[in-house]
Amino acid sequence: MFLYNGKSHFNMANLLTMANITCGLIAAYLVVRHQFAFAALFAWLGGAFDIADGKIARKYGLSNEFGVQLDSFADFLSFVLVPVFFIFVGVYEKLQGPAFALASAVSVYYVISGLRRLIQFNLNTDPGEVGKFFVGVPTPLGAILLWLAWLGHLYGLLPAWLVVGLMALIGWLLNSKVKVPHP
Repeated sequence: MFLYNGKSHFNMANLLTMANITCGLIAAYLVVRHQFAFAALFAWLGGAFDIADGKIARKYGLSNEFGVQLDSFADFLSFVLVPVFFIFVGVYEKLQGPAFALASAVSVYYVISGLRRLIQFNLNTDPGEVGKFFVGVPTPLGAILLWLAWLGHLYGLLPAWLVVGLMALIGWLLNSKVKVPHP
C-alpha cells in the first residue's frame, strides 16, 4: 500500500508533511487578515504535523530524499515565513521611516538565514538519520522564539526595537555553531 511504501511520494509521512504545508498556508493567510488567534492555531497545528511526520517516517522506514526535501519546504513556510509574517504584520507594520526599513532588512535577513539553514541541513543529512544534536537553532525552535517575541510585544513587554534585535539574533543563531539537543 502506498501509505507505507518508502518509495512513494504520497506515503503517510509525506502526507503529514503536506498537512503541515496546508496549515502554514492557512496561517499565513490568516496573519495578513489580522486573525492572529486562528493563525497561531494553524501554525501550532502545522508544528504538530511536523513532529508526527518525522516520527512516522522513522517508525515505518518511510524516509526518502523526496520526503527530506518536502519537509524542508514545509519548514520554510511554517517555521520561517509564517513567524516573519506574524512579526511583520503584528509589530513592524506600525513602524515608519528608517525604523521600518531596518525592520524590513532584518526580516529579509531572517528569511535568508532560515532558508540557508534548511538547505545546509539537507546537504548534510541522510534520509532517516537522526543525530544527537542539531548544529545551530532548528527552524521550529526559531519559530517558537519569534512567536514568544511577538507575544511579548503584544502584551507590552517588548518594544518593537527589541523585537527587531531578537529577530536578528535568532536569525544568526539558525546558522551558528550552537549545539541544540535533538528531542
